[in-house]
Amino acid sequence: MAGEAQTATDYIQHHLQNMAYGKLPAGYTRADGTVLSESTWTMAHSYQEAADMGFWAVHVDTLGWSIALGLLFCFVFRIASSRATSGVPRGLQSFVEMVVSFIDKLVKEVFPYRNSMVAPMALTIFVWVFLMNLMDLVPVDWLPMAAAGISGNDHLFFKVVPTTDPNGTMGIAIAVFAMLIFFSIREKGLLGYIKELTLHPFHTGRWYFDMLLVPFNFTLEVISLLAKPVSLGLRLFGNLYAGEMIFILIAIVFGVGALGFIGAGVMQFGWAVFHVLVITLQAFVFMVLTTVYMGMAHEREDETAHD
Repeated sequence: MAGEAQTATDYIQHHLQNMAYGKLPAGYTRADGTVLSESTWTMAHSYQEAADMGFWAVHVDTLGWSIALGLLFCFVFRIASSRATSGVPRGLQSFVEMVVSFIDKLVKEVFPYRNSMVAPMALTIFVWVFLMNLMDLVPVDWLPMAAAGISGNDHLFFKVVPTTDPNGTMGIAIAVFAMLIFFSIREKGLLGYIKELTLHPFHTGRWYFDMLLVPFNFTLEVISLLAKPVSLGLRLFGNLYAGEMIFILIAIVFGVGALGFIGAGVMQFGWAVFHVLVITLQAFVFMVLTTVYMGMAHEREDETAHD
C-alpha cells in the first residue's frame, strides 16, 4: 500500500483509517476537486471526507469483517456439532469440546445463578472477539493490497481488525450494557432496581436520612454503571489498537534495506508470538467481565430494605 510518493506518516494514517460510508452535504468539494450538487451518501475518498461525514458515517470494513467472522464462528461450530460422535473426540470436535467445556466450567464458577443464556453468550463473545483479534496477526499489507487490487483503487481504505475500531468494541460493550439493564430489571423488578440505584452504597434505614442520600447515591451508582461499558469497550480497543500500531511500524522498517528487512522480520515474528497471548487474554477478559456483569444483574440483596 505504501507507494514511492507516500511518506511513513501517510502510510500509518492510511492503515488507521476505516472504509467510511456516509453523507456529504450539497456544495461539498471532494478530494478529487468535484463539487456535489446535492447531498450524497458515498464512500469517503480521503481522511477529511471521512471526518466530515460525522457521527452517522458507517465503517463498512468493521461491519463486514465482524459479520463475516461471526458467520465463520457459527459455521465451524455447526460443522463440529453435526459431525460429533460418542467416541473419543478428535480434530475439530476435540478442539470445540475443549473450548465449550472450558467456558462452561468458568461460567459455573463466576455465575452461580440460573440462566441458560449466559453460558452460550460467554462462548459466543469469547470466540467472536478472539477471531476479530486474530485478524491482527495477518500481515498489515496483505488484505488491504488485495482489496485495492480487486477494487482498482490503490488508495482504498481497508482495515481488517474490527476490534481496532472503537465503534466496534463500544458497540459490543453497549450490547452487554443493555443486557445488564434488562436482566437487572427482570430479576429485581423496576422498583427493586430503582432502589438499588438510589439506596446504595449509603443506607441508614431511616427514610428521612435516606431521602437526603438519594441524589448522592444515584450519582455514584450511575457513574459506576456507565463506567462498565466504557471500560469494557475501550480496554479491548486500546490493547488491539496498540498491537496494530506496532505491526504497522514494523512494516515500515521492511523498506529500510536488507538489514532493516531482516530486523523487521525478527521483530514481527517476536511481536506476533507475544501478541497471540494478548489477543487471547483480551477475549478472555471481555468474556469474564461480561459474565461478572450478568452475575451482578442477577444479585438480590436485602440491603435496600428499610428496617
